Amino acid sequence: MKNNFSKLKSELEQYAKESNLTELQVVEKLKDSYFNKKVTENLRLYKKEKKKVSDITKDLKISPRKFYAILAKKKIEHKKYNKTSKEEE
Repeated sequence: MKNNFSKLKSELEQYAKESNLTELQVVEKLKDSYFNKKVTENLRLYKKEKKKVSDITKDLKISPRKFYAILAKKKIEHKKYNKTSKEEE
């Protein structure tokens, strides 16, 4: 395990030198890439109604509000709940 980690670390450092980025910038790009990949997988399941919003937000560790913003950005239809309280009626 330690050998694999050191190999990965050296390749990351080499890539950072070649691309004129810092190691942290490379890691952030990787993080964004894998997050987007996970979001895409979960959106497919959401469209097929096999996974609920609460399960998806737990898996992705994001708030439901952020997930609904992702749905709106990707133009995926979802239910909008009326947040008015019963006292106003």
